[in-house]
Amino acid sequence: MKIINKIKEQTGQATLIMVIVIMSVLLVIIASIGLLTYNDLRTIGNSVDSSQSYFAAEAGLEDAVYRIARSKQYTTSYSLTVGSGSTQVDIAGPLSALVVTSNGNVSSRYRKLEVNLGTTQSTTNVSFNYGVQVGYGGLVMSNNSGINGNVYSNGPISGGNGSFVTGTAFSATGASSNANQVNDLPGSPPNSINFRNASSSQDLAQSFQVSSSEPINKVQLYLRKTGNPSNATVRIVNNNGSSPGTTTIASGTLNSGSVTGSYGWVDVTMTTSPQLNSGVTYWLVVDNSTQNASNYYTIGANNTYANGQAKVGQQGGTWNDTSPSGLDSYFKVFLGGTVGSITGVNIGSGGVGNAYANVINSSTVAGTKYCQTTNNSPACNTSQPDPTPSDFPISDANIAQFKAEAEAGNTVSGNYTLTNGATDTIGPTKITGNMNLSNNVTLTLTGTVYVQGTVTLSNNVIVQLDSGYGANGGVLIADGFIDVSNNATFQGSGQVGSYMLVITTNDCNGTNSPTGMSCTSNSAMSVGNNAGTVVMFAQNGQVLVSNNAGAKEITGYRVSLSNNAVVTYETGLANANFSSGPGGGFQINSWKEIE
Repeated sequence: MKIINKIKEQTGQATLIMVIVIMSVLLVIIASIGLLTYNDLRTIGNSVDSSQSYFAAEAGLEDAVYRIARSKQYTTSYSLTVGSGSTQVDIAGPLSALVVTSNGNVSSRYRKLEVNLGTTQSTTNVSFNYGVQVGYGGLVMSNNSGINGNVYSNGPISGGNGSFVTGTAFSATGASSNANQVNDLPGSPPNSINFRNASSSQDLAQSFQVSSSEPINKVQLYLRKTGNPSNATVRIVNNNGSSPGTTTIASGTLNSGSVTGSYGWVDVTMTTSPQLNSGVTYWLVVDNSTQNASNYYTIGANNTYANGQAKVGQQGGTWNDTSPSGLDSYFKVFLGGTVGSITGVNIGSGGVGNAYANVINSSTVAGTKYCQTTNNSPACNTSQPDPTPSDFPISDANIAQFKAEAEAGNTVSGNYTLTNGATDTIGPTKITGNMNLSNNVTLTLTGTVYVQGTVTLSNNVIVQLDSGYGANGGVLIADGFIDVSNNATFQGSGQVGSYMLVITTNDCNGTNSPTGMSCTSNSAMSVGNNAGTVVMFAQNGQVLVSNNAGAKEITGYRVSLSNNAVVTYETGLANANFSSGPGGGFQINSWKEIE
């Protein structure tokens, strides 16, 4: 006030008013600048918090996707601390279509992100047409053991008191276990031949000569495929000059489903077994009905087979040299073998159920007994030829693919053990040691599991498929002995058509010394006591079944049913799909901010 009064005394009233106005204006300007500066600082702070919240939300998504894709433990709702903030992660939906949200929070500034995950499952279609399918080792049935369904054996079938097959039984006159002609070295082919990819290379042909005069039963081809080519007819034809002739001596079907994107040996069994004569040139022809540059086959090749050569072209048309010329396909030809026989088995029921074998002795057959020799009434119906060997529904190439699916996931070094009520979820996973599960354990598979050692399941263990498998089946594969006992059971996903496929590559076959791992009870696989919704597969070894095992289908080089063991076939296995699992691979369908 003293300053204002002094101004008033010296300058008068008008000047005073002007000074007051100017000072007021200055005060307003200063206040405005201060307010603007405050708001700018506040905006900058909010922006920083918002950005940090976004990064927190993104970190939550990345954490969840990693856990899901790598089959790590996670819960459907959890919080994660990120720097000075946090994020709330929520996971919903089946594994085949997961929705993951992450709501980041820094200083009450929220950013919410969402990712949609889809699975990249690979699927193998496998047709199990028989309750039990047996290789050249044959089927051995002890007292009161039985099979509810049909049986196909490439070897003999023998039974004990009260043993039975409710459907039809086949015992094939089979091929020798050793190939007469082989071209398979080195293990990794130095060359390859594409066919079915163009009109000039629609079909493949390989000439050969056998070293002894015997019936041909099957061939093997070392193949891989590109895309999805259709089945092909494999023919043994005559020689016409230096090219395949048009007379088909024997034929079989190359099943495209047995061929994968990687090389593997695939069986093709001939529907008849005519004799081939030594010193005569024959041609093995893979005859395709069409060609397609995106769906074709590739066979391994070298230039060292002395008894023939490969060509490409069209059966009944023009044949061309390979490029480079002089190549030989990787193939094997099997001749001769065992004579099919059925002994001491009750076959069929209610007038339904036939028997097919060269020799049928001491057996009752509800339907027709097709054979050449028998020691009991009625006499043989000789109108049908002897059955020929049947290919197994899973090829070496399929098995290699299953292993690769597991190896693409996690690896457990050493043994994997669960006991005393433990639960866990794994897959796809490779285990370098043994798998041991016992005493009320529950294990859920989200992908193919490959065990390089042995598998032991006992005492109320449950091995089940994740619900994300849907109607598909899942795979557990081992190189060693598999022992399933004391109410250890397998379960599918819960949907109709979902089965567990359990495979061993072990070659303990009940009669011969193994070339691989040591044997237990001379078997590659032992199954007892309510095995459940499971398909057992041991292409090189013996499957020993005891005490109402309850398996839905069993395939083995040799199958032995102990007293009272029963296998019940389920018809859905004629068209079963086995996938790499919902954890077999994931793809990100979308990644976006939603709030």
